[in-house]
Amino acid sequence: MNTLKLTKEQQDDAIRTIQSYFEEERGEELGDLAAWGVLDLFMTQLAPYIYNQALADARTTANQRMASLEEDLFALERKLPPKSR
Repeated sequence: MNTLKLTKEQQDDAIRTIQSYFEEERGEELGDLAAWGVLDLFMTQLAPYIYNQALADARTTANQRMASLEEDLFALERKLPPKSR
């Protein structure tokens, strides 16, 4: 499986978010390199769990919609004429 990747803009936004979090919540100033390390940890260690949960949620939704579609298709079936003997 391919590793999860962010665009440069997404990475920059994530790093700024991490830096803001550490500043506001912990009173710590985090440099770009340290914030990049936190982002790398999240992407390599945590993102796969989130990705897999998103797939499970999508699978559940798809299965529910397929069941609904199957019901709709059965509802469209026409009654067969009685067999003559």
